Amino acid sequence: MQLRRRSPAVATVLTALAAALAACGADPASTAQPASGAGTRLAVVATTTQVADFARNIGGDRVTVTQIIRPNIDPHDYEPTPADLTAIGAAKVLVKNGVGLEGWLEATIASAGFRGTTVDASTGVQIRKGEGEEAEHGDPHIWHDPRNAKRMVQTIEQAFAAAAPADAAAFAKNLAGYSVKLDALDADIAAKLGRLPAGDRKLVTNHDAFGYYIDRYQLQFVGSIIPSFDTSAELSAKDVDDIVAKIKQTGAKAVFSESSLPPKTAEAIAKQAGVKVVAGEDALYGDTLGPEGSAGDTYLKMEEHNTDTIVRALGG
Repeated sequence: MQLRRRSPAVATVLTALAAALAACGADPASTAQPASGAGTRLAVVATTTQVADFARNIGGDRVTVTQIIRPNIDPHDYEPTPADLTAIGAAKVLVKNGVGLEGWLEATIASAGFRGTTVDASTGVQIRKGEGEEAEHGDPHIWHDPRNAKRMVQTIEQAFAAAAPADAAAFAKNLAGYSVKLDALDADIAAKLGRLPAGDRKLVTNHDAFGYYIDRYQLQFVGSIIPSFDTSAELSAKDVDDIVAKIKQTGAKAVFSESSLPPKTAEAIAKQAGVKVVAGEDALYGDTLGPEGSAGDTYLKMEEHNTDTIVRALGG
C-alpha cells in the first residue's frame, strides 16, 4: 500500500504562510473559527472538531475557543492557513488530539511563535496499536470510545485550571456535568448495540476509524475500503477485491460511508458485494463532526447518530 504525501511539503507551506502573515495579516477566509467576544477569557486554540467541542464544553463562558479544522474536513491531510498561525501565536492554551493525527502541527507551532501550553488530549488514553506507517503512533481515533472522551476532557480541564486558576471551580463544575453526559452516552450506545443479534454485528467502513468503538461495544470489524487509519492511503485493485470477498464471506449487511470522504467507492463496493450502502445524510461521522445544524454537530450527537445509523442498517 502506498501513502500519498503532502505536496508541497508542510515546512515549505508554513514558511510561505509566515512570510504572508508578516506582510499582510490574517487570511479572512481561514478555516479558524473563533468564538465571539474575547474579553478576559482564556484564549484557547483547538485543532480538531472533537477537541474543540470538548474545550467549549469544559471552558464554557470562561474561554474563547478558536477551532482550526472545519467540520467535514479531513484532519489527516490538513494544511494550515495564515489565520491559523495568527490564532496559535495569540493563544494561551493549544489543545490537540495527539497520537500523530495532526502531523502538520509541530511545524505550525514553531512558525506561529506559540509560547503557551500545549495540551495533548490523548494523555492517559490506552492507544490501539497501528501497523505499517501508523505503528509509530498507533490508532489516533481515540474519541470513538466515550470512556476515552471522558479521560480527554479531564486532561483539558486540568490544563484550563492551571492556566486560569481563578476559573478553576467553573471548569470543574463543567467537567462534572459533561462527564455525566458521557457516561449516559456510553450506556445508551451499549444498550442499543446490545440488541443487535451476534451474527449482524459486522462493520464495513470507509477507513479504519472505528477501532475503539468496535472494541468497546464488541462489534466485528470486517474491513475498511481504505485499509489504513489514514485517509490519504491509496486504494489498489487488490484492496477492492479483498474487501468485497470479506463482505461476501462474512455476510455483512452494509457498507458505511463517512461524511468527510466521497461515497463513490463505498457505493461501488457495496454494489459489487450485493449489499446496501449507507451514505448521504446517514453517513457516519468518522474523523470529524458535522456542520452546525447537522446530526453530528457535537460529539454527543455524532456518536448517537453513528449508533442509530448502524443499528438501523444492521438490524433491519
